[in-house]
Amino acid sequence: MKRPLTETFLDEPHIATLTTLRPDGSPHSAPVRFTWDGDAKLARVMTVASSRKVRNLTANPSGRVALCQVAGFRWITLEGTASVSADPRRVAEGVRRYTNRYQSPPPNPPGRVVVEIAVDHLTTLNI
Repeated sequence: MKRPLTETFLDEPHIATLTTLRPDGSPHSAPVRFTWDGDAKLARVMTVASSRKVRNLTANPSGRVALCQVAGFRWITLEGTASVSADPRRVAEGVRRYTNRYQSPPPNPPGRVVVEIAVDHLTTLNI
């Protein structure tokens, strides 16, 4: 069975922009590498607990985020709610998927966590 084009595009090893909201409501956007689990509708971003994006999510745990991957004139934006986890099993799953997608493991700084985005809406162009 042929995979949907959105899934194929999300397999490509591009960088995306993750947008979270600061405590004052202003947007914060940062370039990130991420992975996509289409079965679970879950995007994962490896980062550290002290990062601005994690501090934003901690300040507003039920807040929405947007993750936008662009390649030329093609793009997809994944939107949903995000949670932060330091659970070793969840971090290990994030590392496994990252390594598979980008063909090398992510950095392993102290305080590494995984941001998990439960995607409930997506928008695309030319996909």
